[in-house]
Amino acid sequence: MLRQYETVFIMTPVLSDEQMKEAVSKFQDYLKAKGAEIVYEDYWGLRKMAYPIQKKSTGFYHLISFRADPQLVKQLEVEFKRDERVIRFLTMVMDKHAIAYNEKKTREKEAAREKEKEAEK
Repeated sequence: MLRQYETVFIMTPVLSDEQMKEAVSKFQDYLKAKGAEIVYEDYWGLRKMAYPIQKKSTGFYHLISFRADPQLVKQLEVEFKRDERVIRFLTMVMDKHAIAYNEKKTREKEAAREKEKEAEK
């Protein structure tokens, strides 16, 4: 039975843009290779953390929403732990209300992006 999950992970701020993108694509490829369907993705950028982690006060935040088998989540979290670029992660299972809310927000963001593109023309 597939469930929908949302994972946020924080990568160390000492990475270059290339290294950060490579790390994100590694986790995307891992999910796809294991049969997960990526529903939504969002790069939040370099943000200040509430408290220092490993003597770092900022980090690159990335969110991935996906559908997968529950065993895949455990395997994904092992991959996060093995990768020294990831300093924190959190994976949550989403209920039907959270899924509906996220779909609504995604549609609103896409509509706003379309308006921006039209305004630029």
